[in-house]
Amino acid sequence: APSKPPEVAPAPPIKEPAKVIPLRSGAGELLANIYVEDRNMRVIPEADKKFDTSTPPFEAFLIDKVLVKMRDTDQEAVRRGELMPDEALSFDVRTDGKIIREVLIRNVTPQRERELRSAIRWTLEKMYEKTRGS
Repeated sequence: APSKPPEVAPAPPIKEPAKVIPLRSGAGELLANIYVEDRNMRVIPEADKKFDTSTPPFEAFLIDKVLVKMRDTDQEAVRRGELMPDEALSFDVRTDGKIIREVLIRNVTPQRERELRSAIRWTLEKMYEKTRGS
């Protein structure tokens, strides 16, 4: 085979590799993986898990009580000039129809990472119990 020159990509800036945190149910079933990179958290449900955005407690707890509350706290801090706008927490839920493909949370501080991790795990576990029950 003719050897073609290796493609040289520009060297990316050195940064921490993504930390992968598997989220398991009480029974040890893998529900999702959280990828933490820089200050972003990506929650990617396992391919065989169908988490529907309408399954409680996703909207009522994880979105409204946890994420929206953190976002509002940060927006308030931005208004008071204590935080730069690009440091404020923000999030996106990517879905395929109503099935959650990814929850992306930006500007997660280390102290929030723990809180988010446990909130997400608890939420997914509850959702999984509901879907398994039906």
